Amino acid sequence: MRYASKKGAGIAFRTLTAEQIKEIHSASCRILNEVGVIVHHDEAAELLKKAGAYTDAGGRTYLSDALVEWAIRTAPSRVTIYNRLGAPAMFLEDSNAYFGTGSDTLMYIDPAGGERRPWNREDVAAAVRLVDNLPQLDFVMSMGLLSDVDKRMIYREQYALMLKNSVKPQVIIAEDRSTVDDIFAMAAAVAGGKEKLMHQPLFALYTEPTSPLQLPFESVDKLLAAAEYKIPVNFACGALAGASTPVTVAGTVAQANAEALCGLVIHQLKNPGAPFLYGYGDSPLDMRTMQAIYAVPHALLLQGSLCDLARFYALPSWGYAGCSSSKMCDEQAVIEATMFTLMGALQGCNLMHDVFYIESGYTGSVELLVLTNEVISRVRNMLQGVDTSPEYMAVEAVKRVGPGGNFLGDEHTARHFRETWQPDLSDFNSYDAWAAAGAKSMGQRAREKARQIMATHQPVPVSAEAEQEIERILRDAEKRLCV
Repeated sequence: MRYASKKGAGIAFRTLTAEQIKEIHSASCRILNEVGVIVHHDEAAELLKKAGAYTDAGGRTYLSDALVEWAIRTAPSRVTIYNRLGAPAMFLEDSNAYFGTGSDTLMYIDPAGGERRPWNREDVAAAVRLVDNLPQLDFVMSMGLLSDVDKRMIYREQYALMLKNSVKPQVIIAEDRSTVDDIFAMAAAVAGGKEKLMHQPLFALYTEPTSPLQLPFESVDKLLAAAEYKIPVNFACGALAGASTPVTVAGTVAQANAEALCGLVIHQLKNPGAPFLYGYGDSPLDMRTMQAIYAVPHALLLQGSLCDLARFYALPSWGYAGCSSSKMCDEQAVIEATMFTLMGALQGCNLMHDVFYIESGYTGSVELLVLTNEVISRVRNMLQGVDTSPEYMAVEAVKRVGPGGNFLGDEHTARHFRETWQPDLSDFNSYDAWAAAGAKSMGQRAREKARQIMATHQPVPVSAEAEQEIERILRDAEKRLCV
């Protein structure tokens, strides 16, 4: 490992050496050449065959190095995602770091009373409004799996709630191609039409292979839809090291990289130049408990490796931040969420999701979300690095003050003291002042802030025409699916 920085780039962290990157790429190409993948999608299989891939009698498809390298060259190195108001909001390139929530947790911890229960529409709408208000959160995902709608409508209803309750970009989950079609139509209703949405995407799509080395029909179908619509998409395995991928970091990276590159090839064959986000995750299997665990050093090293490989391929990267295996928003949750957030930013991961996950993604904590908002603020301030221009070296100020003086009354202090990072939640008062204000813990302050925002914040509304179109799309889908 090594630290590196350059003028104007702030602080950065690299996990792999240049030689290790080449070794991993070579190993992944060997997997695609010698082990192959099983493609459960006829159109994708035909695209690969026409491009020169070989499929044996057992159904395994083998990709050449040349085909992989063609896809890497063809995919764009920069992806811009816009907000609901039409403004560019995230520039996914280089080491730019953006943060957002996760999707589809099953359980919700109500900040009003601490009750742990399934999510409903009202909960999701309020949580999305919270994200809309928090300045360090750049995009929103659905956060909770709705328990009060027909299961065949969950992803459509979640997307409508995201659109209506936040102007921020989204990352979406969809169970199949028809869901992607309906979500795209809802987004087009607020973006100014389908053609404009294809030019200025409002959301990215998350889809997965099945490790090891299988490409399911629905996942590939969504991948092809994203290519057709020019929706930014990833094809990111959720590695379970020791079960679905090798137990070692390097082994997991080599296999996960092969799966991501195979998805990239199919995606680019469908529509060369369509936007693709490179990445994958790792929740290693704890052999003591047989549970998938988050934010351990193993997973942090894997994310650093994928960020280094993404820069090697000149592709935008997809990863994780702000999540924990803890069952509540406690000291373990804060340690793990902070480590993942800090390391992801230092590693230069472009799009980091799952802020607010606890219990390894089973439960969502808005208290942790508010706390991590401040962590991200601290991290972003630190990543700016040190300004060593003459004004900031302050030699003239030192001359004015001289030995034994102080800088409180100096003009240099007056010019710059407001630039110092200030907390949103952390308490920097004396003990007596803190006690007089109620002696509240950081967790109490975070819960109170979450409740206040969720109860009062109102996002910029969608137009009446767009809202009518969203409702029409939902009711048409309901008629098709729920008869």
